[in-house]
Amino acid sequence: MSGCLFCQIAQGERPSHTIFAGDGEMAFLDIFPCAPGHTLVIPRQHYATLSDMPPEEVGRLFQAAAMVAAKVQGALGAAGFNLGINNGKAAGQEVFHVHIHIIPRYPGDGGGSMKSVAHFKGKENLEAIAAKLRPAFASP
Repeated sequence: MSGCLFCQIAQGERPSHTIFAGDGEMAFLDIFPCAPGHTLVIPRQHYATLSDMPPEEVGRLFQAAAMVAAKVQGALGAAGFNLGINNGKAAGQEVFHVHIHIIPRYPGDGGGSMKSVAHFKGKENLEAIAAKLRPAFASP
């Protein structure tokens, strides 16, 4: 897609701090990092959101993310990492080219679990929500 920042990076039209370049996926450092080594993993082909991707390509993207995350963690001596996807505007997606954030975590870095992303307190509604969701999984 011509106006897509990440497509331009994937095609070599914009500079990036690329750390992995595969045939179908690539990884580069986030220019607004949450932690040292904050990396983005993208498919080279344009998909606006994860929901737009064919399942086999989702699998390849996550395989690449798992490999990149392990190497980033090892190379930087991180104690762990968070993986995250902002899927859609309501979820905070700003660049509409699917991407997985790898955020290395270090002892005492002030971060927390992914639970800190949202503050839903509706535990008493879990059965009602599950009842709404189950029919969507009843048939393929």
